Amino acid sequence: MTEGNVVRVHSEHLLKICTVIKDCAEAGVLKKAVLSKPESKSIKRAQIQLKHIGGKDVLQTETFSTDNKALHKNISPDDIFALADILSGFMQINVLTGVGDCEYKRSKSGKETVIGAGKLTKEKLDGAESTVVQGNDKEKNYILREDEPFLKLLGVSDERGRVHDKKRPKFRQINRFLEHIRDIERYLPTDGVLRICDLCCGKSYLSFAVYHYFSNVLGRSVRMTGVDLKSDVIEYCSSVAKQLNFDGLEFICGDITKYETDTPPSLVISLHACDTATDIVLEKASEWRAPVILSTPCCHHELNHTLNCSALSFIAEHSMLRQKFCDAATDALRLKLLEAKGYSTVALELIDPEETPKNIMLRAILKKNPSERILAEARAEYEAARRFLLGE
Repeated sequence: MTEGNVVRVHSEHLLKICTVIKDCAEAGVLKKAVLSKPESKSIKRAQIQLKHIGGKDVLQTETFSTDNKALHKNISPDDIFALADILSGFMQINVLTGVGDCEYKRSKSGKETVIGAGKLTKEKLDGAESTVVQGNDKEKNYILREDEPFLKLLGVSDERGRVHDKKRPKFRQINRFLEHIRDIERYLPTDGVLRICDLCCGKSYLSFAVYHYFSNVLGRSVRMTGVDLKSDVIEYCSSVAKQLNFDGLEFICGDITKYETDTPPSLVISLHACDTATDIVLEKASEWRAPVILSTPCCHHELNHTLNCSALSFIAEHSMLRQKFCDAATDALRLKLLEAKGYSTVALELIDPEETPKNIMLRAILKKNPSERILAEARAEYEAARRFLLGE
């Protein structure tokens, strides 16, 4: 690249990490790039984030100097050389994305390495779950307005249409869930009545939000059922649905293990079904061959009580680490079992972990023609992992 009378030649490794940042930004999966070990003594560090400013996406660099000042610079995501000019002043660059991370390092002798770029190519990023692009003022453009009638009736917003301060995390959670819904729309049937089930629906914030999104925002014909054991909650939700004239939304009091439907749903959702209730939800949904399953687990107790693996005793002897491990292992087993049943799966972050520790969402998309060999391999992996963890 030429700047004035200075010709800058960037290395292949540096341009590779720039390409990774560019491709991740264009795919919408870039969380941030952290620039460290600056060559200039006047700079402490820098970071790059994808922002939506002035009606377009830009890569915004925020450079922190030793005198506690911050300098911002916006560049186009496809301007590889402008990006390389910025990155060339740092000896370490860590690219953090929603689908994997990548690292660039340059030693004092000038030796360069790039680790993890292979999993962040354009081909690998195709169809990846996008992240939310922030605006310059860090305010999000939510799918829902604060004054939606159902939010008022559910106590999320006041009569003036302003979300209660204590309900703002719930408002953000609902909107984030709808963003996940928007990402999977292409896997749902486009014609006819859209059949949806919310199992262990509870107070049904998501039931109302999802129904509203498909019925009122997209104009789809929807038949949606929420199922829960708590009769008082079901009575309340049914009353709210009636007040809203949500004619296609019904609530049933009952055990989800016994619930049957004449029309298998195209979408099954569940928010924080407790412990093994999540397994029941996933089993029902997969038996129905639901094209899309979105489930956020809660209260992983079962494996914590039954873990019996001497090889993992170094983890299990610490109660906090044991629980964290069992949480992750349980959800990984759930995803592997769904893979064995013909689904492509991924664990996603539902919302910022600062909002709630229960922020993992399991997403499963039914494959059209899954290979019997791959299904058998996934089943074998699931059984082997289960035996390993339970000592069977």
